[in-house]
Amino acid sequence: MKLFNIEVDATKNWLPKEGEVYYYGTLLNQTEANQYLESLLNTIEWRNDEAIIFGKKILTKRKVAWYGEKPFEYTYSKTTKLALPWTAELLELKTKVEQKTGETFNSCLLNLYHNGSEGMAWHSDAEKDLKKNGAIASLSFGAERKFAFKHKITKEKVELMLEHGSLLVMKGTTQTNWLHRLPQTKLIHTPRVNLTFRTIEEINR
Repeated sequence: MKLFNIEVDATKNWLPKEGEVYYYGTLLNQTEANQYLESLLNTIEWRNDEAIIFGKKILTKRKVAWYGEKPFEYTYSKTTKLALPWTAELLELKTKVEQKTGETFNSCLLNLYHNGSEGMAWHSDAEKDLKKNGAIASLSFGAERKFAFKHKITKEKVELMLEHGSLLVMKGTTQTNWLHRLPQTKLIHTPRVNLTFRTIEEINR
């Protein structure tokens, strides 16, 4: 697989220790990626994300959507979402990701960043609803953005540029030992849509 004439090694673990991150480069060609971006922007039921901070409900400019094979509950930032039924496009993309990675997923959290002023602070995807040490596949469309990891103890950092139509997978103990973020930037003026395919485990429900 080549990207701008640079070989992409999908077997390379980008984390130096205590976690696994694999970057597959572009999973889709430019035409396919453009079509999916247009469809996702216009057919997904986007909502401003909510968070409870110091007891107050905050609405973000960034928009989100939560889909799955069942109406799964997913709780983060002290708010709970119920998964909507898969769309045809999301099922197509889920199949492509599963075939590429050998993993299986039952849900997807989508984020819409309208421009570079919108991002995500340091966090880990370790909510109790998610399969512990399960794989999370991140599929990106639109603006190319930097994606960063920081070790929780040593503060070591790893940064990648995620391209239009590209796939990144986090697995193993990554969420236990590492934080990740999407930094804000004044250089980006176009939207980015990110899909993170996940596995919800319904335990003691």
